[in-house]
Amino acid sequence: MRRPLSYDDALHRLLSLADYERMAGRLAPAPKYDLDRMRELAERLGRPQDSAPVLHVAGTKGKGSVAAMAASILRASGLHVGLFTSPHLHTFRERIRIDGELSTEAQFASALARVWTHVEEMAARGAGARPTTFEALTAMAFDLFRTEAVDAAVIEVGLGGRLDATNVLDARVAVIAPISLDHTAILGDTIAQVATEKAGIIKSAAPVVAAPQPPEALAVIERAAAAAGAPLVRVGHEVTVKVRDHDLSGQNIRIETATRSYDVRLPLLGAHQAENAAVAVAAVEALGLGLPERAYVEGLAAVRWDGRFQLLRSAPYVVVDGAHNPSSMSRLCETVRDYVAPERTVVLFGCSADKDLDAMAAELAKIAASAVVCASRHPRAVRPERVAEAFRRAGIEAVEAPDVGAALHAAQAQAGPADLVLVTGSLFVVAEALEAWFSIPGEHYPEFDPQAAVVTRGPA
Repeated sequence: MRRPLSYDDALHRLLSLADYERMAGRLAPAPKYDLDRMRELAERLGRPQDSAPVLHVAGTKGKGSVAAMAASILRASGLHVGLFTSPHLHTFRERIRIDGELSTEAQFASALARVWTHVEEMAARGAGARPTTFEALTAMAFDLFRTEAVDAAVIEVGLGGRLDATNVLDARVAVIAPISLDHTAILGDTIAQVATEKAGIIKSAAPVVAAPQPPEALAVIERAAAAAGAPLVRVGHEVTVKVRDHDLSGQNIRIETATRSYDVRLPLLGAHQAENAAVAVAAVEALGLGLPERAYVEGLAAVRWDGRFQLLRSAPYVVVDGAHNPSSMSRLCETVRDYVAPERTVVLFGCSADKDLDAMAAELAKIAASAVVCASRHPRAVRPERVAEAFRRAGIEAVEAPDVGAALHAAQAQAGPADLVLVTGSLFVVAEALEAWFSIPGEHYPEFDPQAAVVTRGPA
């Protein structure tokens, strides 16, 4: 009898496919500019994405937070809920969650095994027909949510929207989190072009919920909703949110929709997270499931989303936040001023090669006294010397560190009791900082990480 596929074997198979998250400068099949391959994979699996009502979340920033909040509200009502997000911090199993829990190693491996037969059959036709890592992961999430008979699923777009692998589903509600410039080589170099890609998830008359947007982005979303005959709910217009007070443990907010007022204690910090909470509330209301007010209040109070303005300690303050573009960095600096107001801020920074390094350094120059720069293990990480040069051009004195753990130690050594160590620039840097702080082993991938000799397991 053939033994069940192990988790480590499943990872090796998954990462043998083209992984565009990690393949900067590597040989890879030419990108496909349609969804035919993903549609075929879903059809072969019997369209598992149709097994439960789906809330589909796109956007440049905050979409993961919105997805986590919406899933937490649904869980608080007693529903059995699937959540698919990306990227992960410590283990691929974070990407596919059921009722707030990471998929188990057995669930992940069995989902990959069910998908893999179809991957191999498609690959036999040639490299262009072979699904990518993200396409296989998306199919695995759809398949596992069907296998586990979830009552509802929250699906976060990976990149863009119109051509994202997740966009083979028919959403009950389409959600557009805040839009700004990012991945411009793929999505376009204007806000309107990026918004057009994000609004590609609007395909039917299903309700659309939009976060506060730049005017040019909102105009695109409004046109897309009107063309589809979809009712549009806009946070800041039909739905409002107000921060009543806050401290470093959370914020008290009031959300007003067309039908209810919610007074909520939100453990996530920052005015942007209050807006994200309003988006999540509006999106869950639009699902039409008739959830009690209690579910919204308890769900938002219970939400956890690591790596987003996460306070690790005081005296000195240590905060990790995965801001990775200039707009997110601007909001992060605002949150530092509003919530911490340190005497000095020491920035620990690293980023990926496709990011606007100079613009992020310019934003951080508004609050940073000094910086320690480094590169994560990620293949797309910018070399520390290039990061240091950008910070010095922005007027920030920067020293280089060989890795994230060493950078964290060096940054803390610079900070006094009333200062802040701010870890930011990339979720990959944040992940490694959390691994160093909490002694989390994380997963290393020999396929992409020359520092790793074996795949090691992340947290149970």
